[in-house]
Amino acid sequence: MAAADMARTEIPLTEATPVVSVKPVALEAPGRGEDLRVRISAPTTGSELPVVLFSHGFGSSLDGYGPLADFWAAHGFVVIQPTHLDSRTVALPQGDPRAQRLWRFRVEDMKRVLDRLDLLEAAVPGLAGRLDRTRIAAAGHSFGGQTAGNLLGLRVLDPVSGVADDLSDPRVTAGVLLATAGRGGADLTPFAAENLPWLKGTDFAHLTTPALVVAGDKDELPMSVRGPEWLTDPYHLSPGRKSLLTLFGGEHSLGGIPGYEARETTDENPERVALIQRVTWAYLRQALGMEDAGWTAARKWLSEGTNPLGRLESK
Repeated sequence: MAAADMARTEIPLTEATPVVSVKPVALEAPGRGEDLRVRISAPTTGSELPVVLFSHGFGSSLDGYGPLADFWAAHGFVVIQPTHLDSRTVALPQGDPRAQRLWRFRVEDMKRVLDRLDLLEAAVPGLAGRLDRTRIAAAGHSFGGQTAGNLLGLRVLDPVSGVADDLSDPRVTAGVLLATAGRGGADLTPFAAENLPWLKGTDFAHLTTPALVVAGDKDELPMSVRGPEWLTDPYHLSPGRKSLLTLFGGEHSLGGIPGYEARETTDENPERVALIQRVTWAYLRQALGMEDAGWTAARKWLSEGTNPLGRLESK
């Protein structure tokens, strides 16, 4: 049996439903330089729907990450995707003064979405009254993983102010951090230290909100001298309830989660993507207090040490 077929057998799902998606919905954002553009995807049926706020990787946009956003929405989540200022669709001019604080604008984008849930809900036909605002998770890939992590308690030493503010948000009670940067300092390459100053002073000591960390064991980034192990820091260096899904053979795109035909995917692997879809879905349902049957099954299946796709551990 193929590994993807095994995932379908081992991790049970709710039945998929049609999805409605609306974009772009513009949120006024004083001080940002332009409105915040947002995409909302939701199942056409169901009530008391939990919310996943998803932060894209550097350069992507609200149009990215269909393999995750579509899957989560088809299986009962409302997925909200803002387009951050580093997106290629924004085309921030070279030397723009906002560049040094891209990481901070990203966090503000996420909080703005949470502040304007009423407007976003009203923008989707048939969605009014169907959100469960007590069940909100933040998720993100790469730079977006750090952004989601900030809402969970991860602190960043601001390269402008020199202060590591607490930007956590109590409205967010769970997270999924995909291919997310580790600690800074001596672990960074000269390139990262010079060009990505928001990586210099990451502090995981306050990242207390429950989260699933997803990392590929072949993810060789030009940002750290430690290799793929660096991407597991959000799990190992943070307190509280955390789980780590290690994907065997996974590179930075984790098999293809940035998009169905994303040019940056170097390790295209539909089976790996199918596994991530199911494991993250099961984790979110468990972490948000909905049900834990899928997560229990995933942990049992991926903790035995013989799975060809990956390994799941928790603390």
